Parts: sequence; C-alpha cells; structure tokens
Amino acid sequence: MAASTAPHPVLERYYPTAEGRQPFVTALFDSGAAQYDRLCRIMSLGSGQRYRHQALQRAGLRPGMRLLDLATGTGLVARAAVRLLRDSRAVTGLDPSRGMLGEARKCLDSDLVQGRAEALPFADERFDVVSMGYALRHVADLDLVFRECGRVLRPGGRLLILEISRPRSPARRWLMWMYFKHVLPLLMRVGTRSEAAALLMRYYWDTIDACVSPETILDCLGQTGFVQVERRVFGGLLSEFMAEKPAAEPAAAPPGLPRSANGHPTGVVAA
Repeated sequence: MAASTAPHPVLERYYPTAEGRQPFVTALFDSGAAQYDRLCRIMSLGSGQRYRHQALQRAGLRPGMRLLDLATGTGLVARAAVRLLRDSRAVTGLDPSRGMLGEARKCLDSDLVQGRAEALPFADERFDVVSMGYALRHVADLDLVFRECGRVLRPGGRLLILEISRPRSPARRWLMWMYFKHVLPLLMRVGTRSEAAALLMRYYWDTIDACVSPETILDCLGQTGFVQVERRVFGGLLSEFMAEKPAAEPAAAPPGLPRSANGHPTGVVAA
C-alpha cells in the first residue's frame, strides 16, 4: 500500500529530507529527556498516568502477560503497565533515544532496549501486548512497523496505539495550536530554562497537525493482517487504536473460492 510508506510529510523547518527525520527526532528527544516527564504532566494537567493505566486496562492487559512498549521514552506507559502486571520483568521498553532511556532507568528496572520499531530485536511471538504511546506520528513507514508488531505478538495478542489526533473543529484546532505552540513552550522555557524542551513542544504540535488521518492508520492495520481493528476517541483528540493478531492462520480456501479483505475465505468462519 503505497500511501503508508513515509506517510508523514517532511517538516522542512526541522529537517530538510525524509532521511533526516530519525536523526533529528532522536537528537531532539535526547536533548529534552530530562524535562520530558514535567512536560507531560503540564500538558495533560496531571491526568496522563491515570489515562495510560486505563487505556492498558481497556486493551486487556493483566497479570501473567508480557508487554512490549515501543517508543517508551522515559517509560510512562511502561510504568503504568508495571502497576497493572505487578511484575517489572514482564515489561520491555524500546526507544531509539539514549537520553530518554537513561531517564526511564531512574524509574524502572524493566528490560530497556535501544532500538527502532521498524526493526524489532526480539523473537517471533514473544509478547501478549504491544503498546506505542504518542509516537506513531514520528514513524516513516506504518506498514513496516505494524508488520513488526504482528511478528512479535503471540496469536491473539493485541496492539495498542495511543495518539493525539488533530481536532476536526477549526475552533478546537486553533485552541490546540495556541496551547501547544505558544502556551506550553513559554511555560517550559520559563519553568525549566530549557530551549530544547520548548522546541520539543513546538515540534510536538507540528507532528500532530501533519499526522496521517485516523482512517489511514486503521486501514494500514487491516492491510497488515490485524483484525478487530477499532479506534476509540476521548475528548475529541485522544485516540486509542486497538487491533488484534489473528488467533490462528486462516483456513486454506478451496481452489477458486474468493477471499475476503482480511485474508479469510469468503463464507468461512475462522477458528
């Protein structure tokens, strides 16, 4: 599916080419890592961790499972998962930023790995749940990441993606633009004296504004083999994308029998 490859436009005010995206993002998060948790608390008005905990519950995460948190950053989603699983060894975090992982290690004794979602350094069918919190808009190739998620998930496992979606209402979009591009950078600059934190906040909004549509994300999930694909919206801007890896390979279709869009033979119910 051509539209899913490099779906997010090049943001030339930050990096000139698509190849410059990942180095810029990694360096930006490295430089803003020490202030990231404070930024998230201010941005969410202190409600972020409660929301992450509830989202993981809605995804069905429970003790006895293993979770992989992609783009774990300072480990905010991973920390919420540890609370639910009551076992830090059941949570693995992955992030390309050495600085963010350094901050995460101050709060977590889970396995934390430096790497990218496009090439996961894990065996097939290792995890029950894969999560990604507010980082999909930094991904260049949705299909590649979703296929990697499917590979490391066990049959029947679930993928949970948390994102901030651009509001449909022009008035709400203007309010969000003011908050992310002006209010939050000013608060971060005054409160932390960190220009990197202020830049991170401005970039945050620009990636939200340029992110592919929720419909594209849902379509890519279906095209890469996931089933039970859905999106839940909270407050008009918080999106939870949930999808499931099929519990079993679809039954082989007799010669000439057409197959449905999700790969199952038409008229055949999957086990």
